[in-house]
Amino acid sequence: MEKVLITGGCGFIGSHLAEKLSELKFDVTIVDNLVAGSLNNINQNKMKFFECDILDEQFDEIVKQYRPDYIIHLAAQANVNESIKNILYDEQVNIRGTLKVIDLSRKYNVKKIVFASTSAVYGHPKFLPIDTSHIVEPLSPYGVSKYASEHYLRLAKKLFNIDFTVLRYGNVYGPKQKANLEGGIVAIFSTAVSQNVRPTIFGDGEQTRDFVFVGDIVSANIQALKFGSGKILNVSTGTQVSVNQLFQLIKSISQSPIEPIFKEERVGDIKHSLLCIKKTSEILQWLPAVDLKEGLIKTLAFYS
Repeated sequence: MEKVLITGGCGFIGSHLAEKLSELKFDVTIVDNLVAGSLNNINQNKMKFFECDILDEQFDEIVKQYRPDYIIHLAAQANVNESIKNILYDEQVNIRGTLKVIDLSRKYNVKKIVFASTSAVYGHPKFLPIDTSHIVEPLSPYGVSKYASEHYLRLAKKLFNIDFTVLRYGNVYGPKQKANLEGGIVAIFSTAVSQNVRPTIFGDGEQTRDFVFVGDIVSANIQALKFGSGKILNVSTGTQVSVNQLFQLIKSISQSPIEPIFKEERVGDIKHSLLCIKKTSEILQWLPAVDLKEGLIKTLAFYS
């Protein structure tokens, strides 16, 4: 039985991933400091859990004892605004945390690291859809710290022969997502309609994003355990949806009468984002399987 350690495994994406890997008969261990994650998100009867920060010495001991075949590194400071307010904390969690994962992988012969990165590394798009050859100009410390971690992984492959696959996520949504985290607009809208509270849309609502269901992110991570050696890949749907279209679809599914409140556009917000997943599809032998309406129905059921 192959062993997978998931950092941040009690979080939104990590808990879905842990559940699926457990179903597929992987031996799953979760390390999470529960700052953003919740124990309620996982079934402790099906997997091992350690409440631990990846920067703690205890994490070294866990990797030493458990000797995972793979580490899926999801633990992160994932709030853009927080990264601007507290740039040192962002660096500590995202860069130093990744270096710790790399160092322990070298010491204990981990076969591969699958790393959760972000489309935030690209900054303002120069062309659409954005492929991985696009210039990288992050607009926040969060984007910079994720990009720096990607570079460390590339270097670790050359220096220490540690394999990796980097997955740059689009706007992930689904059950268990917190509304306060980066890209959480579906969670914000879903919470609003379930509580009959008018949500706020910044700008005219015609800004577009590439929304991907958490189940499709999970399947991409699982494929990356075997494929995509040394590759950096976009993971999303390659479909553009405006914020207004998104809200109207959520409103229609939930049969909610509420209307959004429009406020002034936020400084620095990207107008349009769309990822190219052609390379990902070929290399990982993967395609997104859940369309937006189906994903929203599943998501709204969780919030209602």
